[in-house]
Amino acid sequence: MNVLKSYCSGRVLNRNTLTTLLSRRCTTAAHEPGKERMANPTEDAIVVEKENNITLIGINRPKLRNAIDSLTGKQLSAAIADFENDPKADVGVLHGIGGSFCSGYDLGELAGQQDPRQAQSIVHNPEGVMGPTRRMIRKPLVCAISGYCVAGGLELALMCDLRVMEENAVLGFFNRRFGVPLIDGGTVRLPALIGLSRALDLILTGRTVSAKEALEIGLVNRVVAVGAGLGQAYNLAMSIAKYPQLCIRHDRDAAYYGAFSAQSFEQALEREAADVSVELLQEAKAGADKFRQGIGRGGSFSGIKERKLADWERAEMKHESKL
Repeated sequence: MNVLKSYCSGRVLNRNTLTTLLSRRCTTAAHEPGKERMANPTEDAIVVEKENNITLIGINRPKLRNAIDSLTGKQLSAAIADFENDPKADVGVLHGIGGSFCSGYDLGELAGQQDPRQAQSIVHNPEGVMGPTRRMIRKPLVCAISGYCVAGGLELALMCDLRVMEENAVLGFFNRRFGVPLIDGGTVRLPALIGLSRALDLILTGRTVSAKEALEIGLVNRVVAVGAGLGQAYNLAMSIAKYPQLCIRHDRDAAYYGAFSAQSFEQALEREAADVSVELLQEAKAGADKFRQGIGRGGSFSGIKERKLADWERAEMKHESKL
């Protein structure tokens, strides 16, 4: 995991170097012990890599600034569905390969449609043109934003739970210039995220939003140095993945239900309590036992998740305990 370690250490890497390293890692993963090769970045528009209980999903059309056509959208939907259905995967990271997160829908595909009804069939895809943007993702998903994150690309970022943005990245609904509508959740998620007035400002004008403004209005959650987006997004994903996951998903689902689906405050509260399962209570009991043992006292977050030790390390610790 050399590339991510470089990110997470806070080093700022040249974007071309970064892309080369990531591509090399994806192509050679099958030859590294314990690593699973998921895709060939020279052939696949979506590249998936798994590291422990984190799944990294990369959009790989750098020559088009990672614009999404209908085929890529289907591949992205499949990759996210696989992540959701993987019992070993707890948190996902969505990112772009080659310098930009995503420049939106591939307008070349739209322009090539001779009959407007062909375009309409793409628009009415139940999953969403850009991927699974018309449904709620079942597990936490962090977005790493670099370069351009505009038009449908911004809608993809809004689909994620949290957003980490590099300080020179660009946000905006640039599709406004060409009369291309928002059809992948932008008009639904953005007002809920930053308020209707601010959302309308961005939706109606299509103007550029800087990292500083995006952080101030709550559009993104972290602003990081150039080249550190993926690593810091991975760090954020790890900070979520270390916790008991049944509780994470319960609280996340309850928050989304209260924001989008509940008809009243009382209904939201009722749903929050009703979804507490026996399995969740068992998880909570295990956590309470840890607290009773002294873990987490005084607000400490250390020792919350047991670290997996290699066999040699366990044997060494056992030997040392006998001395």
